[in-house]
Amino acid sequence: MAETSWMPANGALLVGRTAGWAAPSMDALTPQEILVLGHSPEVAKRRRRKSQRRLTKVGLAIFIPLVLLGGGTAWLGLKASSIRHELEVAAGLVSQLKQEILASDAESAADTVTVLRQHTVAARQASEDPLWTLASGVPWVGPNVSAVSEVARSADDVATLGLSPLIHAYESLNWDALIPSASGSNLEPLKAAAPSVASAAYSVRASSERLQAIDTSQLLPQVASPLRDATEELKQATGALDSAADAASLAPGMLGADVSKNYLLMIQNNAETRASGGIPGALAVVTFDHGKLSLGAQKSAGDLGIMSPIIPVDQQQQQIYSSRLGKYMQDVNLTPDFPTAAATAQAMWEKKTSQHLDGVISIDPVVLSYILQATGPIAVTDPELATVRAAGLPSQLTGSNVVPTLLSDVYAKIPNPKLQDAYFAGVAKEVFAALSSGKGEAKGLITGLTRGTEEGRVLLWSTNASEQAKILKYPLSGSVSGPSISPAQFGVYFNDGTGAKMDYYVKRTVQLIKECPADGYEQTTVRVTSTNTAPGDAGTTLPAYVTGAGVFGIAPGTVQTNVVAYGPAQANVESATIDGQKTPFAPYIHANRPVGVIAVQLAPGESKTVDFTFGKIVQHTEPNVVVTPTVQHVKDVILPTEIASCDQGQ
Repeated sequence: MAETSWMPANGALLVGRTAGWAAPSMDALTPQEILVLGHSPEVAKRRRRKSQRRLTKVGLAIFIPLVLLGGGTAWLGLKASSIRHELEVAAGLVSQLKQEILASDAESAADTVTVLRQHTVAARQASEDPLWTLASGVPWVGPNVSAVSEVARSADDVATLGLSPLIHAYESLNWDALIPSASGSNLEPLKAAAPSVASAAYSVRASSERLQAIDTSQLLPQVASPLRDATEELKQATGALDSAADAASLAPGMLGADVSKNYLLMIQNNAETRASGGIPGALAVVTFDHGKLSLGAQKSAGDLGIMSPIIPVDQQQQQIYSSRLGKYMQDVNLTPDFPTAAATAQAMWEKKTSQHLDGVISIDPVVLSYILQATGPIAVTDPELATVRAAGLPSQLTGSNVVPTLLSDVYAKIPNPKLQDAYFAGVAKEVFAALSSGKGEAKGLITGLTRGTEEGRVLLWSTNASEQAKILKYPLSGSVSGPSISPAQFGVYFNDGTGAKMDYYVKRTVQLIKECPADGYEQTTVRVTSTNTAPGDAGTTLPAYVTGAGVFGIAPGTVQTNVVAYGPAQANVESATIDGQKTPFAPYIHANRPVGVIAVQLAPGESKTVDFTFGKIVQHTEPNVVVTPTVQHVKDVILPTEIASCDQGQ
């Protein structure tokens, strides 16, 4: 017999006799021991029996599953192997499905989804086996079993409730027939598909949220690692499906499925930079009527003249970019916030023409090159451009020559600014005539427009509040605040200060340098390097319209640019340097984001580097940067983020 002593709640010392882990019977207690417990013998016995019954129940609750699991270890191992195999096969089919969708092979895609579902169903059924379910309640092992079950369930939900209805909707659509044309397009299938796409997006989002809710800290590495991978992939899929659902719900209405829609088309000229791309080089009204595309009235920005009184713009932006925002159509996009620029442009157009607009669409010559890659060459046949064609410009425009033709050659060969504007407008007319005639295949056009959107060259704004709320969720909106902006996002924008078309010759790079934290806050330097690649004799060999001829105080051949840098919300812009030398800058606030502005002049062949340092950054996510789309490819402008080397103690 062993003696064990412990202190009861009332502080009295109870000496009891135990045999191993067996609880003593009430009969073994002495009267003194019972009195110490504070109960009569009968009460003490009843309580002890209840306690024994509770212990028995708890013991059985633990003992029975352990016995069953002990006898079913091989069975559980077999189920785990089966679930893993089925999910791996299903995952392997996803890349095949992507290729079939990209190839517009709807029939093969549907077959692949059918096979994929067979595997996800098998994995889910295996995870619902009674013994597997019982194992999920066992300490330590249970969380791992539950996590695997949730992955199997989510995979099957994605396949059954997500992929299947999506592929069915995809099969029902004739993408070539959906492209707007002169004869119109049937938008009813797209309208009919929209609810299925929305439902699929909801189902996948729900699965993603379930996986994100799993606490991976309790899981084995063999379970936690693939779970994290699956969670991240599903988050990406959720984003893509949400975008598809919004596009499917927006497109029919915006393409005039029910009521004709008029949009101001703004073609930005990157040879004279503005924050969102370039000075509006040509304006036109694009009409969509039941999918029928037509180009209406065309004007240059200068045709609209001066706004008096000016169009009101919020005080913060007017302070940064001056009242020119609301005074001249040429300057509405000095601000990088496209919703502001578009609303101002719409107000100007309606004020001067009395024509109602339903929104604004913006593209640039680089986007025109992407469109021409899909449509093939277009002939410049407009009789009004006969004089222009005689100047030696190409009689055919292609995806490879349209950018240099519109942003450089037209100024070298046509000295008259009005004829330059006429040529710019004429090219836009020819491109849209090719589109409205059905020239070009859907896949190429969608690819080109998608690329332009990713580069910030395609922007959209709607006067309809419901439509605009959805557009604001995406970079397509061109907004500097709101849901489309990532937490640690920076922005670098360029505004021409030369009053000319010299930006065709400027090459730039933008890089984020993640500095060492200070006082618990992140710090990041935004580095902007600009080079004027114009020839040394540009001041005398380039046309006066290109150099500006010194009209605005800038020597011919020299480029002046206002470099505008935005930091993340709530941060500070703390300092600025040019080529390593500290320099004054203009600090502002816009949409709760810090803004720094510096004017930089570059003589032909000259390079300068501007550094803006931002501190007090509360966001601890990885930073990213968006830039003004220029003549350069955006991928050549944005360099990889540099990470400073920091001591452990910092």
